[in-house]
Amino acid sequence: QVQLVESGGGLVQAGGSLRLSCAASGSIFRINAMGWYRQAPGKQRDLVAAITKGSNTNYADSVKGRFTIARDNAKNTVYLQMNSLKPEDTAVYYCNADIVTTTMSTFFNYWGQGTQVTVSS
Repeated sequence: QVQLVESGGGLVQAGGSLRLSCAASGSIFRINAMGWYRQAPGKQRDLVAAITKGSNTNYADSVKGRFTIARDNAKNTVYLQMNSLKPEDTAVYYCNADIVTTTMSTFFNYWGQGTQVTVSS
C-alpha cells in the first residue's frame, strides 16, 4: 500500500507565504512525476504544478512566478512553496504522484487526502 500525506496548509493573509509538503510512504519502488492540484468550492480540480523525477517543472499560468515546486527523491517528498498568496488561491490542495510499487510492474496514480489553504484579503 502507498500513502501520500500532505501538511503545511492553513490560513494566511494576502501577500503571505505557505509551504506545503507531501510525503509518500509504503511499498514504493519508484516515483515518477509528482504534482500539486487544487480544488476550490464548486470548481473542478486543476493542476497547480508538476515535477518529473529529473526535476523538470510545469506550472499553471496563474501561479507562475509565485509558486515553486521541488522534490527530494531520497525522502519521497514533494514541496510547494507558495509566495505572494492571493484570495483566489484559496482551495484544498492535493498531492499527486505516479508510483510503481514493489508488487506491481507499472505506474499507478495516487492522491493525498488534501490540505486546506485559505488566503484572507
